[in-house]
Amino acid sequence: MSTPQYQPQYQGYAPAPASAKTNTLAIIALISSFFISLLGVILGHVALGQIKRTGEGGRGLAIAALVIGYASIALSVVLLIVVLGSAAASQA
Repeated sequence: MSTPQYQPQYQGYAPAPASAKTNTLAIIALISSFFISLLGVILGHVALGQIKRTGEGGRGLAIAALVIGYASIALSVVLLIVVLGSAAASQA
């Protein structure tokens, strides 16, 4: 009686892991932060909450929207102070 000789079976490659769906609100937040900073900030915070709850992708997009939105708002406030300060100085 001979023992059967087993050939190793070709297993192939494992399928690529499915990428997480990107949160739509994070994409909208990033785009809107370039045009309406406050809207980008609000949507960015909402998107982060959704991403945390659902596990979707797009956390980096939401954070980028927050950074751009907050930076734009800060720059606008500084510019407003400079313009009002120079207008007040020219009146005196």
